[in-house]
Amino acid sequence: QVQLVESGGGLVQPGGSLRLSCVASGLSFSMYKMTWYRQVPGKERELVADISTGGGITDYADSVKGRFTISRDNAKNTVYLQMNSLKAEDTAMYYCNAVRVLGAPRVEYWGQGTQVTVSS
Repeated sequence: QVQLVESGGGLVQPGGSLRLSCVASGLSFSMYKMTWYRQVPGKERELVADISTGGGITDYADSVKGRFTISRDNAKNTVYLQMNSLKAEDTAMYYCNAVRVLGAPRVEYWGQGTQVTVSS
């Protein structure tokens, strides 16, 4: 059974930092492109950052460039999102997503999310 379990969310003041983690189990982690999304109630889910299977290629939403860093440790089946200089508009539920891009079939999994609230 595949599981993606996010952690690290919480309440933080503007300008603060958080590090989110997503631990994957039940899959060949190194075959999956990993992505962090976020969603605010009433709005569409937004791509925050993604990272290639080996970790060498990353991409970010313009709104988080220079503040957030995505990384992965394939030995630990874990993807991270380091969030610095947090703003109120970063408040959202953050979700981990895994898409198999090596081999077949192409499958996709989601975690349950972790809440990030930026407020003074």
